[in-house]
Amino acid sequence: MSAQHRIILDTDIGSDVDDALALALILGSPEAELLAVTTVYGDTLLRARLAKRFGALAGRTVDVYCGIQTPRSGREVWWPGHEGSLHDGLDTEDIHQDEDAVANLVRRVSEQPGEIDVVAIGPLTNIAAAIDADPAFERNVRHLWIMGGAFDTNEPEHNFRSDDEAARVVFDSALNITVSGLEVTRQVEMGRDQLALIAAAGPLGAALDADIRQWWAFWNEEWNVPHDPITVLTLLRPDLFDLSTPGTVSIAIGGESAGLSTFTPNVHGRVRRVTGLNAKSVAAEISSRIVKAGTFQLHEID
Repeated sequence: MSAQHRIILDTDIGSDVDDALALALILGSPEAELLAVTTVYGDTLLRARLAKRFGALAGRTVDVYCGIQTPRSGREVWWPGHEGSLHDGLDTEDIHQDEDAVANLVRRVSEQPGEIDVVAIGPLTNIAAAIDADPAFERNVRHLWIMGGAFDTNEPEHNFRSDDEAARVVFDSALNITVSGLEVTRQVEMGRDQLALIAAAGPLGAALDADIRQWWAFWNEEWNVPHDPITVLTLLRPDLFDLSTPGTVSIAIGGESAGLSTFTPNVHGRVRRVTGLNAKSVAAEISSRIVKAGTFQLHEID
């Protein structure tokens, strides 16, 4: 099956385990071609090495580029400290040093205008910088898929709060955007049954199992919400989701409400937000695609 979707994944992989799950989901999706991974927020070199490692565990070579470490908002980076701690020898992973994440984003979409989807599952610092760097970036991206926001509460979501200024730049742009907020992603939980399936899926599954358990221990829980894999699925399986009419998103800047997101219907808007999903089917799809990524080499041999 030839790839139907060319994807760049922009991620803060390494803190919340769902970034790694999203990467694995893409690798387990035959209709998706992962062109590059760009990292953002905090120690982006460590994040890049971790993304490279997960690709190798799946038997894949992933091109990874380091992005911007510091939010333009100036807000302190949230850094739990466990990032990459279960993965020995990360400093041996070969990361591109000749081009940074923003330059890579701008170059790739300019070379294939209207053909590349960007999936942004961390703070939007790199995306805002790409908009600033090249006026053509907004029209060259086919579509931007964002995990962020909370549209039915007064709760600022982490990605938007971490860099509220970047989020405002992105939503004020001419990019065509689909955004998945907390009110939707929280409808799906990953628990022990799904973990057992993933853990059995080769070296990748074993590594994800360890990282998931570490994340559960960090929060003293035995479940997590797969926010980022859900966002990837809005691109790959749109039939599993309900979308709003077009609109605009405003982002609050500064103070206690920094990053607060508000969606306003507008026939001329370029943003759609996910309003519902088939929770059972989405959970099953996440598990099956991650398992497929973990057994990629076996499928290739077969």
